[in-house]
Amino acid sequence: MAAHPEVAAYRAARAAAGAPPLYAQTLSEARAADLAAIRAGSGAVEPVTEVRDERIPGPAGELPLRVYRPAGSGPLPTLLYFFGGGWTLGSIDTADGICRRLANAVPCQVITVGYRLAPEHPFPAAVHDCHAATSWIARHADELGADPTRLAVGGDSAGGNLAAAVTLLSRTDGPPLAAQLLVYPNTDQSGEPAGDEDPALFNRRSVVWYRRNYLVDPAHARDPLASPLLAEDLSGLPPALVITAELDPLCAEGQRYADRLRDAGVPTRLAHYPGMIHGFFAMPGTFTDGRRAQESAAVFLRERFGLPASAGSGEVAGVAAAGPGDG
Repeated sequence: MAAHPEVAAYRAARAAAGAPPLYAQTLSEARAADLAAIRAGSGAVEPVTEVRDERIPGPAGELPLRVYRPAGSGPLPTLLYFFGGGWTLGSIDTADGICRRLANAVPCQVITVGYRLAPEHPFPAAVHDCHAATSWIARHADELGADPTRLAVGGDSAGGNLAAAVTLLSRTDGPPLAAQLLVYPNTDQSGEPAGDEDPALFNRRSVVWYRRNYLVDPAHARDPLASPLLAEDLSGLPPALVITAELDPLCAEGQRYADRLRDAGVPTRLAHYPGMIHGFFAMPGTFTDGRRAQESAAVFLRERFGLPASAGSGEVAGVAAAGPGDG
């Protein structure tokens, strides 16, 4: 597994800077450092026609929403995007760059929700916040300018895990979903994490730290809402794009989840990026493949929302982007 030259340069710069890994910092330090790193790597801030903040009722109090709306009028297809950060770090600011670019590139309305974080609010608080927000948006589609028949969920890392969990809840409790975008998602928390312990990158110790913050009861690791890969039945879920990175400790479980979705008859695409690391999707200002992966996500969502192809758009980028059962 050879690192992409951009990854090698990024790792060298981090090692030279000597910044401690997030799991070696205090919680407040880690949260600030995580946001700073994402902002540094996300590239130029794209203007969007409208960005506004809202607050909605949640299971345990109000939840913040940020709404990104591209040019256009009338009800728009809408992506509800859950930020990453191991259920421990992150806020609606974390996914700002991703939401802006997807809103423009699809184009669609993008909404991100500030779910409760661990360890203050462990599993399943974040899952129920995200599902409650999804249901609220579907019920209030008119006032949000959303098309409730074209509502998708997505997220990166822990956000991808939450998006997958929301699809499981929505299959029985609603609302109906048009698609799921899962970017290097956590799908199985029941076993030993993969990867090495390189302190300059997201590693197996990172995975363990986030798990311990989120899953107070180790038995929760086998709950499908924490580990969607362990769900007995994945049939009837919305079409999926799963994005994985070769040097990510979560790579294999993301690929296994894509395989299980296909086996269950869910139209699924896998976009795998050789030589890439966890976090690359959120850092298109640092990694060329981050830009390519975001473009691939836009192509997938455009197709699922029934929008015309934009000039220059093509198939989902990456390696092994298509397979049996894809749609």
